[in-house]
Amino acid sequence: MSQRYAVIGNPIKHSKSPLIHTLFAQETAQDMVYDRIEAALDGFAASVQQLQAIGAAGANVTVPFKEQAFALADWLTERARLAGAVNTLKFTEMGVEGDNTDGVGLVTDISQNLGFELAHKRILLMGAGGAARGVILPLLAAQPSFLVIANRSPQRAHELKQQFQPYGIVEASDYAQLSGMQFDLIINATSASLADQLPPLPLGIFSPKSLAYDMMYGKGETPFLSFARSQGATHCADGLGMLVEQAAAAFYFWRQVRPDTAPVITALRAAA
Repeated sequence: MSQRYAVIGNPIKHSKSPLIHTLFAQETAQDMVYDRIEAALDGFAASVQQLQAIGAAGANVTVPFKEQAFALADWLTERARLAGAVNTLKFTEMGVEGDNTDGVGLVTDISQNLGFELAHKRILLMGAGGAARGVILPLLAAQPSFLVIANRSPQRAHELKQQFQPYGIVEASDYAQLSGMQFDLIINATSASLADQLPPLPLGIFSPKSLAYDMMYGKGETPFLSFARSQGATHCADGLGMLVEQAAAAFYFWRQVRPDTAPVITALRAAA
């Protein structure tokens, strides 16, 4: 009997996770079925319980339930614990294990798919919300020269600096303080692109051969990527590769099988 998985969110109709995991299962000959579940805003725990009751093996979790998944899990991986959010649940006889694969998905996309070496690079991470928090530990594990977290509210950036300082060189800043600095990699983890807006970056912030990375995908060239190109960024990328790579990490967490992501990324690009 096929093992069941699902992605839980609200809204969820737009999710590409069922297609991605179906392609992974076909590629790796895994006997599994993957569905979408739109949980009521106050119904996340009930949706998880229903999945467990029918013998499902795990679930992905998307907005707005990642923090609820964190609270629900009986055990957490270190990266989930530090992120304060869970996007992958595994159901076992002993309980529920929670992981966060967003950061490893980002780092894999940047380092392997884009061929951009993270070690000894100057990295700017824009935003201090859940999207940013989930990727800091894997970025620091890649041993950059330093990581600066910039946010409109510098207090939130400073809180993340304090949390992650044991794992690498982390600084906190508002956008105005970035003037005169240059970075090799700038990652947009804010929601600005959803509203076709640009975070208030100063001019001259991109170093030669720099990479601009927007976690948003499916909106064409965002204002951030257009700005980056006009400022001389050599490479620009959206978050589609991160989406597929975080799904691959979740697939491995469940199945202990690592799918080839390249054909899936190509298929999604072609369908966009």
